[in-house]
Amino acid sequence: MNNAANTGDAALEDIPRLLAALPARVDDIVALQAARMPMADALREGERAWTYAELGASVAAVAQRLAAAGARPGDRVLVVGENCAALVALLFAIARIGAWPVLVNARLSAREIDAIRDHCTPRRIVYLAHVSTEAAAHAARHGATESLVVDGMGDLRMGSQDAQCLPETDAAETSSQVGALVYTTGTTGDPKGVMLTHRNLLFIAKVSSTLRKLVPGDRVYGVLPISHVYGLASVCLGTLFAGACLQLESRFSPGAFAHALAHSGITVAQGVPAMYVRLLEYLRSSGQSFTAPQLRFLYAGGSPLDPKLKADVEQLSGLPLHNGYGLTETAPTVTQTRLESPRADCSVGTAIPGVEIRIVDASGRDVAAGEPGELQVRGPNVMRGYYRNAELTARTIDADGWLETGDVARKEEDGALFIVGRTKELIIRSGFNVYPAEVEAVLNAHPAVLHSAVLGRAVPGNEEVVAFVELAPGCKASVDELMQFAGERLAPYKRPAEIVILPALPASATGKILKNKLRAMADARSPAAAAQ
Repeated sequence: MNNAANTGDAALEDIPRLLAALPARVDDIVALQAARMPMADALREGERAWTYAELGASVAAVAQRLAAAGARPGDRVLVVGENCAALVALLFAIARIGAWPVLVNARLSAREIDAIRDHCTPRRIVYLAHVSTEAAAHAARHGATESLVVDGMGDLRMGSQDAQCLPETDAAETSSQVGALVYTTGTTGDPKGVMLTHRNLLFIAKVSSTLRKLVPGDRVYGVLPISHVYGLASVCLGTLFAGACLQLESRFSPGAFAHALAHSGITVAQGVPAMYVRLLEYLRSSGQSFTAPQLRFLYAGGSPLDPKLKADVEQLSGLPLHNGYGLTETAPTVTQTRLESPRADCSVGTAIPGVEIRIVDASGRDVAAGEPGELQVRGPNVMRGYYRNAELTARTIDADGWLETGDVARKEEDGALFIVGRTKELIIRSGFNVYPAEVEAVLNAHPAVLHSAVLGRAVPGNEEVVAFVELAPGCKASVDELMQFAGERLAPYKRPAEIVILPALPASATGKILKNKLRAMADARSPAAAAQ
């Protein structure tokens, strides 16, 4: 499916030619830019800047030290940290020696970190203790005392070599080798290692930067965790592929975001909806105005965009809030709205050039336009597979290369895609389908609600709707009031059986609501559980 006509960019008109022109490896990005524009800023972290030449030198130094520390082609190298220049240098350095970067957010729990470590059996683990107290704690817990010294990059600690680590025999073609092993827990809570190839990542970096019309003069706000595929491929690699500058932030703060927009020359900001929720609330509570003199592009992704939030952000910023859809298994981008044709609704846009989408029913047949069904994706962005799980890979990607996303979507006549919900999150109430996103949109429209999360709970012979709500600071609303508000706007079968008001909804480092935790809370509150 070719959408280049909608982008206005000739570079996207010939996808085979685009793919053939991509560099072989992700680490080539830095080398190419260092040769073209060595003195241009590549990264900024606090008051420190790294030119492309300096970043290239750091990558070479780190690669040399990792090789001396025993890392080999096909080995996994686990990096526990948060966004910083050292993380970027490690990403490229690990790739340069032919090993597999496994970037993990230090704010994961000890159990989650250890589960990923045990699954991928890394040759070495590097802890970015200088940027994260959690990384330092994991290093101490694992007994990592060796230092990885890189000039100007901070306190990097390294665990001892793991003799159990055996190098993987990678693909013969360099571009098909693994460029990053990205772990996702999905809906099950069990870590899954998604093998993204160099071509997967470079394809998204190229298309993403082209659609955003990134140029060397741009400065991109880099707060989305690079350990997450959105922050890795679209934000980090996409920015550097275009020769722009990435301003790194280790973790999100609405005050820091507002300050950067006002004073740091940010031209492009990408985030998850929860970031914009926090930013708006910060500006309201502090009495500050939205100030972003050089901002030209705002984008939300990673979780559903609420219509009220989109309207509020656009009214305050005077810019369209663009939307998109993707998943770890597609590196991540599948669709996005276009810079030159923003939408007033919450569509996630059309398929990016080179990517095909289809929507099918339970029998695998294409549904009619406007009808919901499971979204499937095929293209150069689709992962090689799940690491050490051939069975799950075969269930997820068919013989023709179509990946089952597990998401319910509908496509309008103009090709615009709307995400309705997850197949595993679909609530069937008295025989009717209830999509959580619809109920969440209604609850989020209440003036006292900051955001909400809706899921299903099994009851004898049926399912019921349960909603968790976080109120905006300083706002009050009772459960009865919210029940009445929802009841006036939803069909009876869509109305929550229970609404739970929480001080804060549990969220991941990217701001994505952790419905696994909420599901456990909902089950614990069920009448059946109470009777035991």
